[in-house]
Amino acid sequence: MAAKKLDAIIFGATGFTGKYTVLEAVSVLKGLSWGIAGRNQDKLQAVLREMGAKSKTDLSQTPIVIADVNNEASLLEMAKRCRIVVNTAGPYRFFGEKVVKACIDAGTHHVDVSGEPQYMETMQLRYNDLARERGVYVISACGFDSIPADMGVTFIEKNFDGVVNSVENFVHMGVKGGTKGTGSAALNTGTWESAIYAIANRSESVDIRRKLFPERLPKFQPALKARSPLSRAAEVDNKVILPFPETDRSVVMRSQRFLYEQDKKRPVQMQAYMTYPSWFAASVVVLFAAVIGIMAKFSFGRELLLKYPGIFSGGMASREGPSEARMERSFFRMTMKATGWPKSEQLAETTDQYSSPPTKTLTVRVTGPNPGYGSTCVALLSTAKTILNESDKMPSTGGVLPPGAAFRATSLISELEKYEHGIKFEIVANK
Repeated sequence: MAAKKLDAIIFGATGFTGKYTVLEAVSVLKGLSWGIAGRNQDKLQAVLREMGAKSKTDLSQTPIVIADVNNEASLLEMAKRCRIVVNTAGPYRFFGEKVVKACIDAGTHHVDVSGEPQYMETMQLRYNDLARERGVYVISACGFDSIPADMGVTFIEKNFDGVVNSVENFVHMGVKGGTKGTGSAALNTGTWESAIYAIANRSESVDIRRKLFPERLPKFQPALKARSPLSRAAEVDNKVILPFPETDRSVVMRSQRFLYEQDKKRPVQMQAYMTYPSWFAASVVVLFAAVIGIMAKFSFGRELLLKYPGIFSGGMASREGPSEARMERSFFRMTMKATGWPKSEQLAETTDQYSSPPTKTLTVRVTGPNPGYGSTCVALLSTAKTILNESDKMPSTGGVLPPGAAFRATSLISELEKYEHGIKFEIVANK
């Protein structure tokens, strides 16, 4: 007799992100049937013991599925065992596509925490039509990249009461009480490796986007210009800003394009920045980024970056990942300032241009603890749960979509706000 289909399987459960996803699953997936998957039975059992002890829950009866990215038959079997695969096995550039393909073949949904634009856009290019045909949702960027930013724009549009022209997002990351005694690492090497390959292959994006979006979006005025690096932003207490190198902007732009093409909604322009307490702190980051950017272009340079993550990240990445103390005290805060026009000035057609400058602003704050492995894991599981419970509120019958396009009409935001390691969305100023 075939085993009963599980609601969800966490794949890559023995990895750093996978382990903490298992921990958060105890609360987020309560009431659903879920299992874990990976290559090694002993390691998977060890994760259940460790995370069971941490969550004071007996996880010993949690189903274990053996699946390996190098064995496509095992991936297909895993996908057939559940309604959705929660994929934490990165770098997705190397390991993601086989899992996506297995899910589509099995008619099973798929979510992951990729922050790799080339992977996400290639999946959309190759599998969007097939996923729609099979009634399968494939959604990436379901972690810190890029749920806070993409759903933040959705939250802004729901509350703006008018037409949004642009959003500027200022991201602050911190550790409550400072980093003393917590170790300097904020990332594990899997996340570091994904970032290195994304930087190394940035030029691929142009070619992928040309194929994915053969038609350019119309230009909307006024255009949102990027601010100068190392300038100060009044919106965040005059902190020094640098462009945010993460994938938030590319994910938001994909959501906005989808909504323009499907619903003829005027696309929101967006820029994202990191904030720093001083010019010196920001300059050190620029120096490290420049060295990494040059080294990542060459295979020898990449080898060194991957071999010595601690040195080249200034201690930010390590094989062990962040300490428990560091994770418990880490947090992020996004200040998102939107400008646009009130409802009274709404134009008849989406493509019409405004002749007057924007007169309305809305500032929103998005906050959460432990962006790397707390909020990220809760967000990932919340997206999986939302697909299982609210697919009737999602676009079409399926497809390879960014979160803002997929979850716009669902209750994902209120789902995220329920949990200790969830993400909060609030209005700070409305003028």
